[in-house]
Amino acid sequence: MSGANPTGSAMGQPIGQSDFFVCDFFAAVPKHDLAAMEHPLFSLSTRPDRRILNYTHNDAEITITPSVKGRATIFDADILIFCISQLMAAINAGKKTSRHLTLTAHDLLLATGRETSGDGYKRLRDAFERLAGTRITTNITTGALETTSGFGLIESWEIVRRTRAGRMVSVSVTLSEWLYRAVLSKSVLTLSRDYFSLRKPLERRLYELARKHCGRQPVWRVSVETLLKKSGSTSPRRVFRAMLREIITRDPLPEYTLVEEPGDIIAVRPQTLVDLPDRAPQLSPEALEEAHRLAPGADIYALEADWRTMWATSGAPRLLSPDKAFLGWVKKRNSPRR
Repeated sequence: MSGANPTGSAMGQPIGQSDFFVCDFFAAVPKHDLAAMEHPLFSLSTRPDRRILNYTHNDAEITITPSVKGRATIFDADILIFCISQLMAAINAGKKTSRHLTLTAHDLLLATGRETSGDGYKRLRDAFERLAGTRITTNITTGALETTSGFGLIESWEIVRRTRAGRMVSVSVTLSEWLYRAVLSKSVLTLSRDYFSLRKPLERRLYELARKHCGRQPVWRVSVETLLKKSGSTSPRRVFRAMLREIITRDPLPEYTLVEEPGDIIAVRPQTLVDLPDRAPQLSPEALEEAHRLAPGADIYALEADWRTMWATSGAPRLLSPDKAFLGWVKKRNSPRR
């Protein structure tokens, strides 16, 4: 058992079984929250990382304080991705959710491509402890609400049921209000299932950044210096650049390809792009602003690219009012299915 108040609510009151959301959506689409993809919340180290990280980028300020067991790693984040994916599947199905979740450890291991051996369960327990012990203080906006607050990546966790041999079967998890608010506002992005097959921490982090910043755009260009900062890597720039070149040569990332360009620039491109006709519909700035209001926290330009791709693959019909069609699509996408 780990985390403060494992059987109570944030106010210290007991949580009834009916207050828990049961994770039982088979093969839910993997989704991650935008803030974790944008900022280096998780350690890329394979050894216990006990350093306090202070990170500032644009208006975002983050301090990450690890526990004695070390900072939560990018592989520990699989637990959050599983929880977010289950919650989003329920929201899209019009079901009631809660930040208090009950999940089956075996399902979590399978969904995230982990071993289901005894050692796999032990590593899972260690991951829960690092997630609960890692504290974040930040002013990152989630759900269109900016607050400066401190919290654990998960508030608490508890083994509910064990096998006779002591292996965890059922686990309850309480997400932080910050993360749950991000899910309710749909500030999430879909991940490739092949993400879980990436075994090197930097590869995972580069995919997250590519998915967040490139999305469906033709290209996203970023300096090596900025990429080093956003990745959270502690390697010197010279070493980081060499690591990037090795990854560029192997090209292991799902969905995206990296290319080194003059000026210490890395260009990130989707591996497959739908060719848009010359008469692709144009959206007004007012429509994009309204879309931001309808989908707070979402990457509006990624939404626009997804909508254009949908338009092209549906036969590229002539639109009398592209703005109206786009906003109608955003409303439908951002509303629970009934």
